Amino acid sequence: MNAPTNNTSIPTQSRKADHIRICLEEDVQCHEITNGLERYRFTHCCLPELDRDDINLKTNFFGKTLNAPLLISSMTGGTEQAKMINQRLAAVAQNYKLAMGVGSQRVAVEKPQVVDTFAVRKYAPNILLFANVGAVQLNYKYGLEQCLQIIDMLEADALILHINPLQEFIQPRGDTNFRGLLDKIDKLCSKLPVPVIAKEVGNGISAAMAEKLLAAGVRAIDVAGAGGTSWAKVEGERAENALQRRLGRTFADWGIPTAECITSIRAIAPHIPLIASGGLRHGLDVAKAIALGADIAGLAMPFLKAAVESEAALQDLAEVLIAEVTTVLFCTGNTTLSELKHSKSLQTIQ
Repeated sequence: MNAPTNNTSIPTQSRKADHIRICLEEDVQCHEITNGLERYRFTHCCLPELDRDDINLKTNFFGKTLNAPLLISSMTGGTEQAKMINQRLAAVAQNYKLAMGVGSQRVAVEKPQVVDTFAVRKYAPNILLFANVGAVQLNYKYGLEQCLQIIDMLEADALILHINPLQEFIQPRGDTNFRGLLDKIDKLCSKLPVPVIAKEVGNGISAAMAEKLLAAGVRAIDVAGAGGTSWAKVEGERAENALQRRLGRTFADWGIPTAECITSIRAIAPHIPLIASGGLRHGLDVAKAIALGADIAGLAMPFLKAAVESEAALQDLAEVLIAEVTTVLFCTGNTTLSELKHSKSLQTIQ
């Protein structure tokens, strides 16, 4: 099969390496906008009337049981460093029964020799695993065949279509033809053998857009709201001219806060699988997101930093996140995530 190409693009493999380096070395976090979760506080229960051993963090997503409501969000692939990162992430996901997504697999379609940097199923045979490609690629000669290839190389349980207009607009020679994508997403969803997840990359999905995506056949939403890593800043760091650098600065804090995305989407779609991500940094953020209506919560930057450090650092992070969520349940008197959602333990700070 001939891989689709975009002749104006910077080599995808080089871009992948740049993204990891910039995220780890430069200040690319949002500063003026937050994830919105600081507006909420749990009501402490001084007498929870339960034993810690009563607490159960298990949840079901797309037919698979997770031991905790945690998703290792999509990050990377396509380079030797990315291969090491993905293998370590997969091992910790398997060990703790967490969900995991990989970075955009476009590079593996263009260069089949890097497929092994994504192919983590052998390290994590039982996890909930998400394949990933940019929705905009449907306007750049990608279709059902390429999406099936992306799913098959991972033996994935679902396909993430990431939607990133701001990133592509600022990115040097980005793919900016977003015309007609909703119809193409609709046709793709009707033909794929696995569910499709629509995901932003840090600027959020509004309730109105979620409604359109769900009507097109998308089975789950990952809000990926504002408040964490700013991909406008990341691409500004990769700028080739003053205009791109200026755009990266101007739009560094653009987007919808994660908390707002969760509450607004849940209000119009009470039962759809909903993933909270975007600036979540610890288990208290995770618990707040769950209490607001998310089913699972995705973190990227904390897992990236730990994965680069060591396998032991990743295990320590997983243990801490699970302990933090458990602490919230214990100190609000809830034994399960479902109880937490319906307990009204989370209050808006006036």
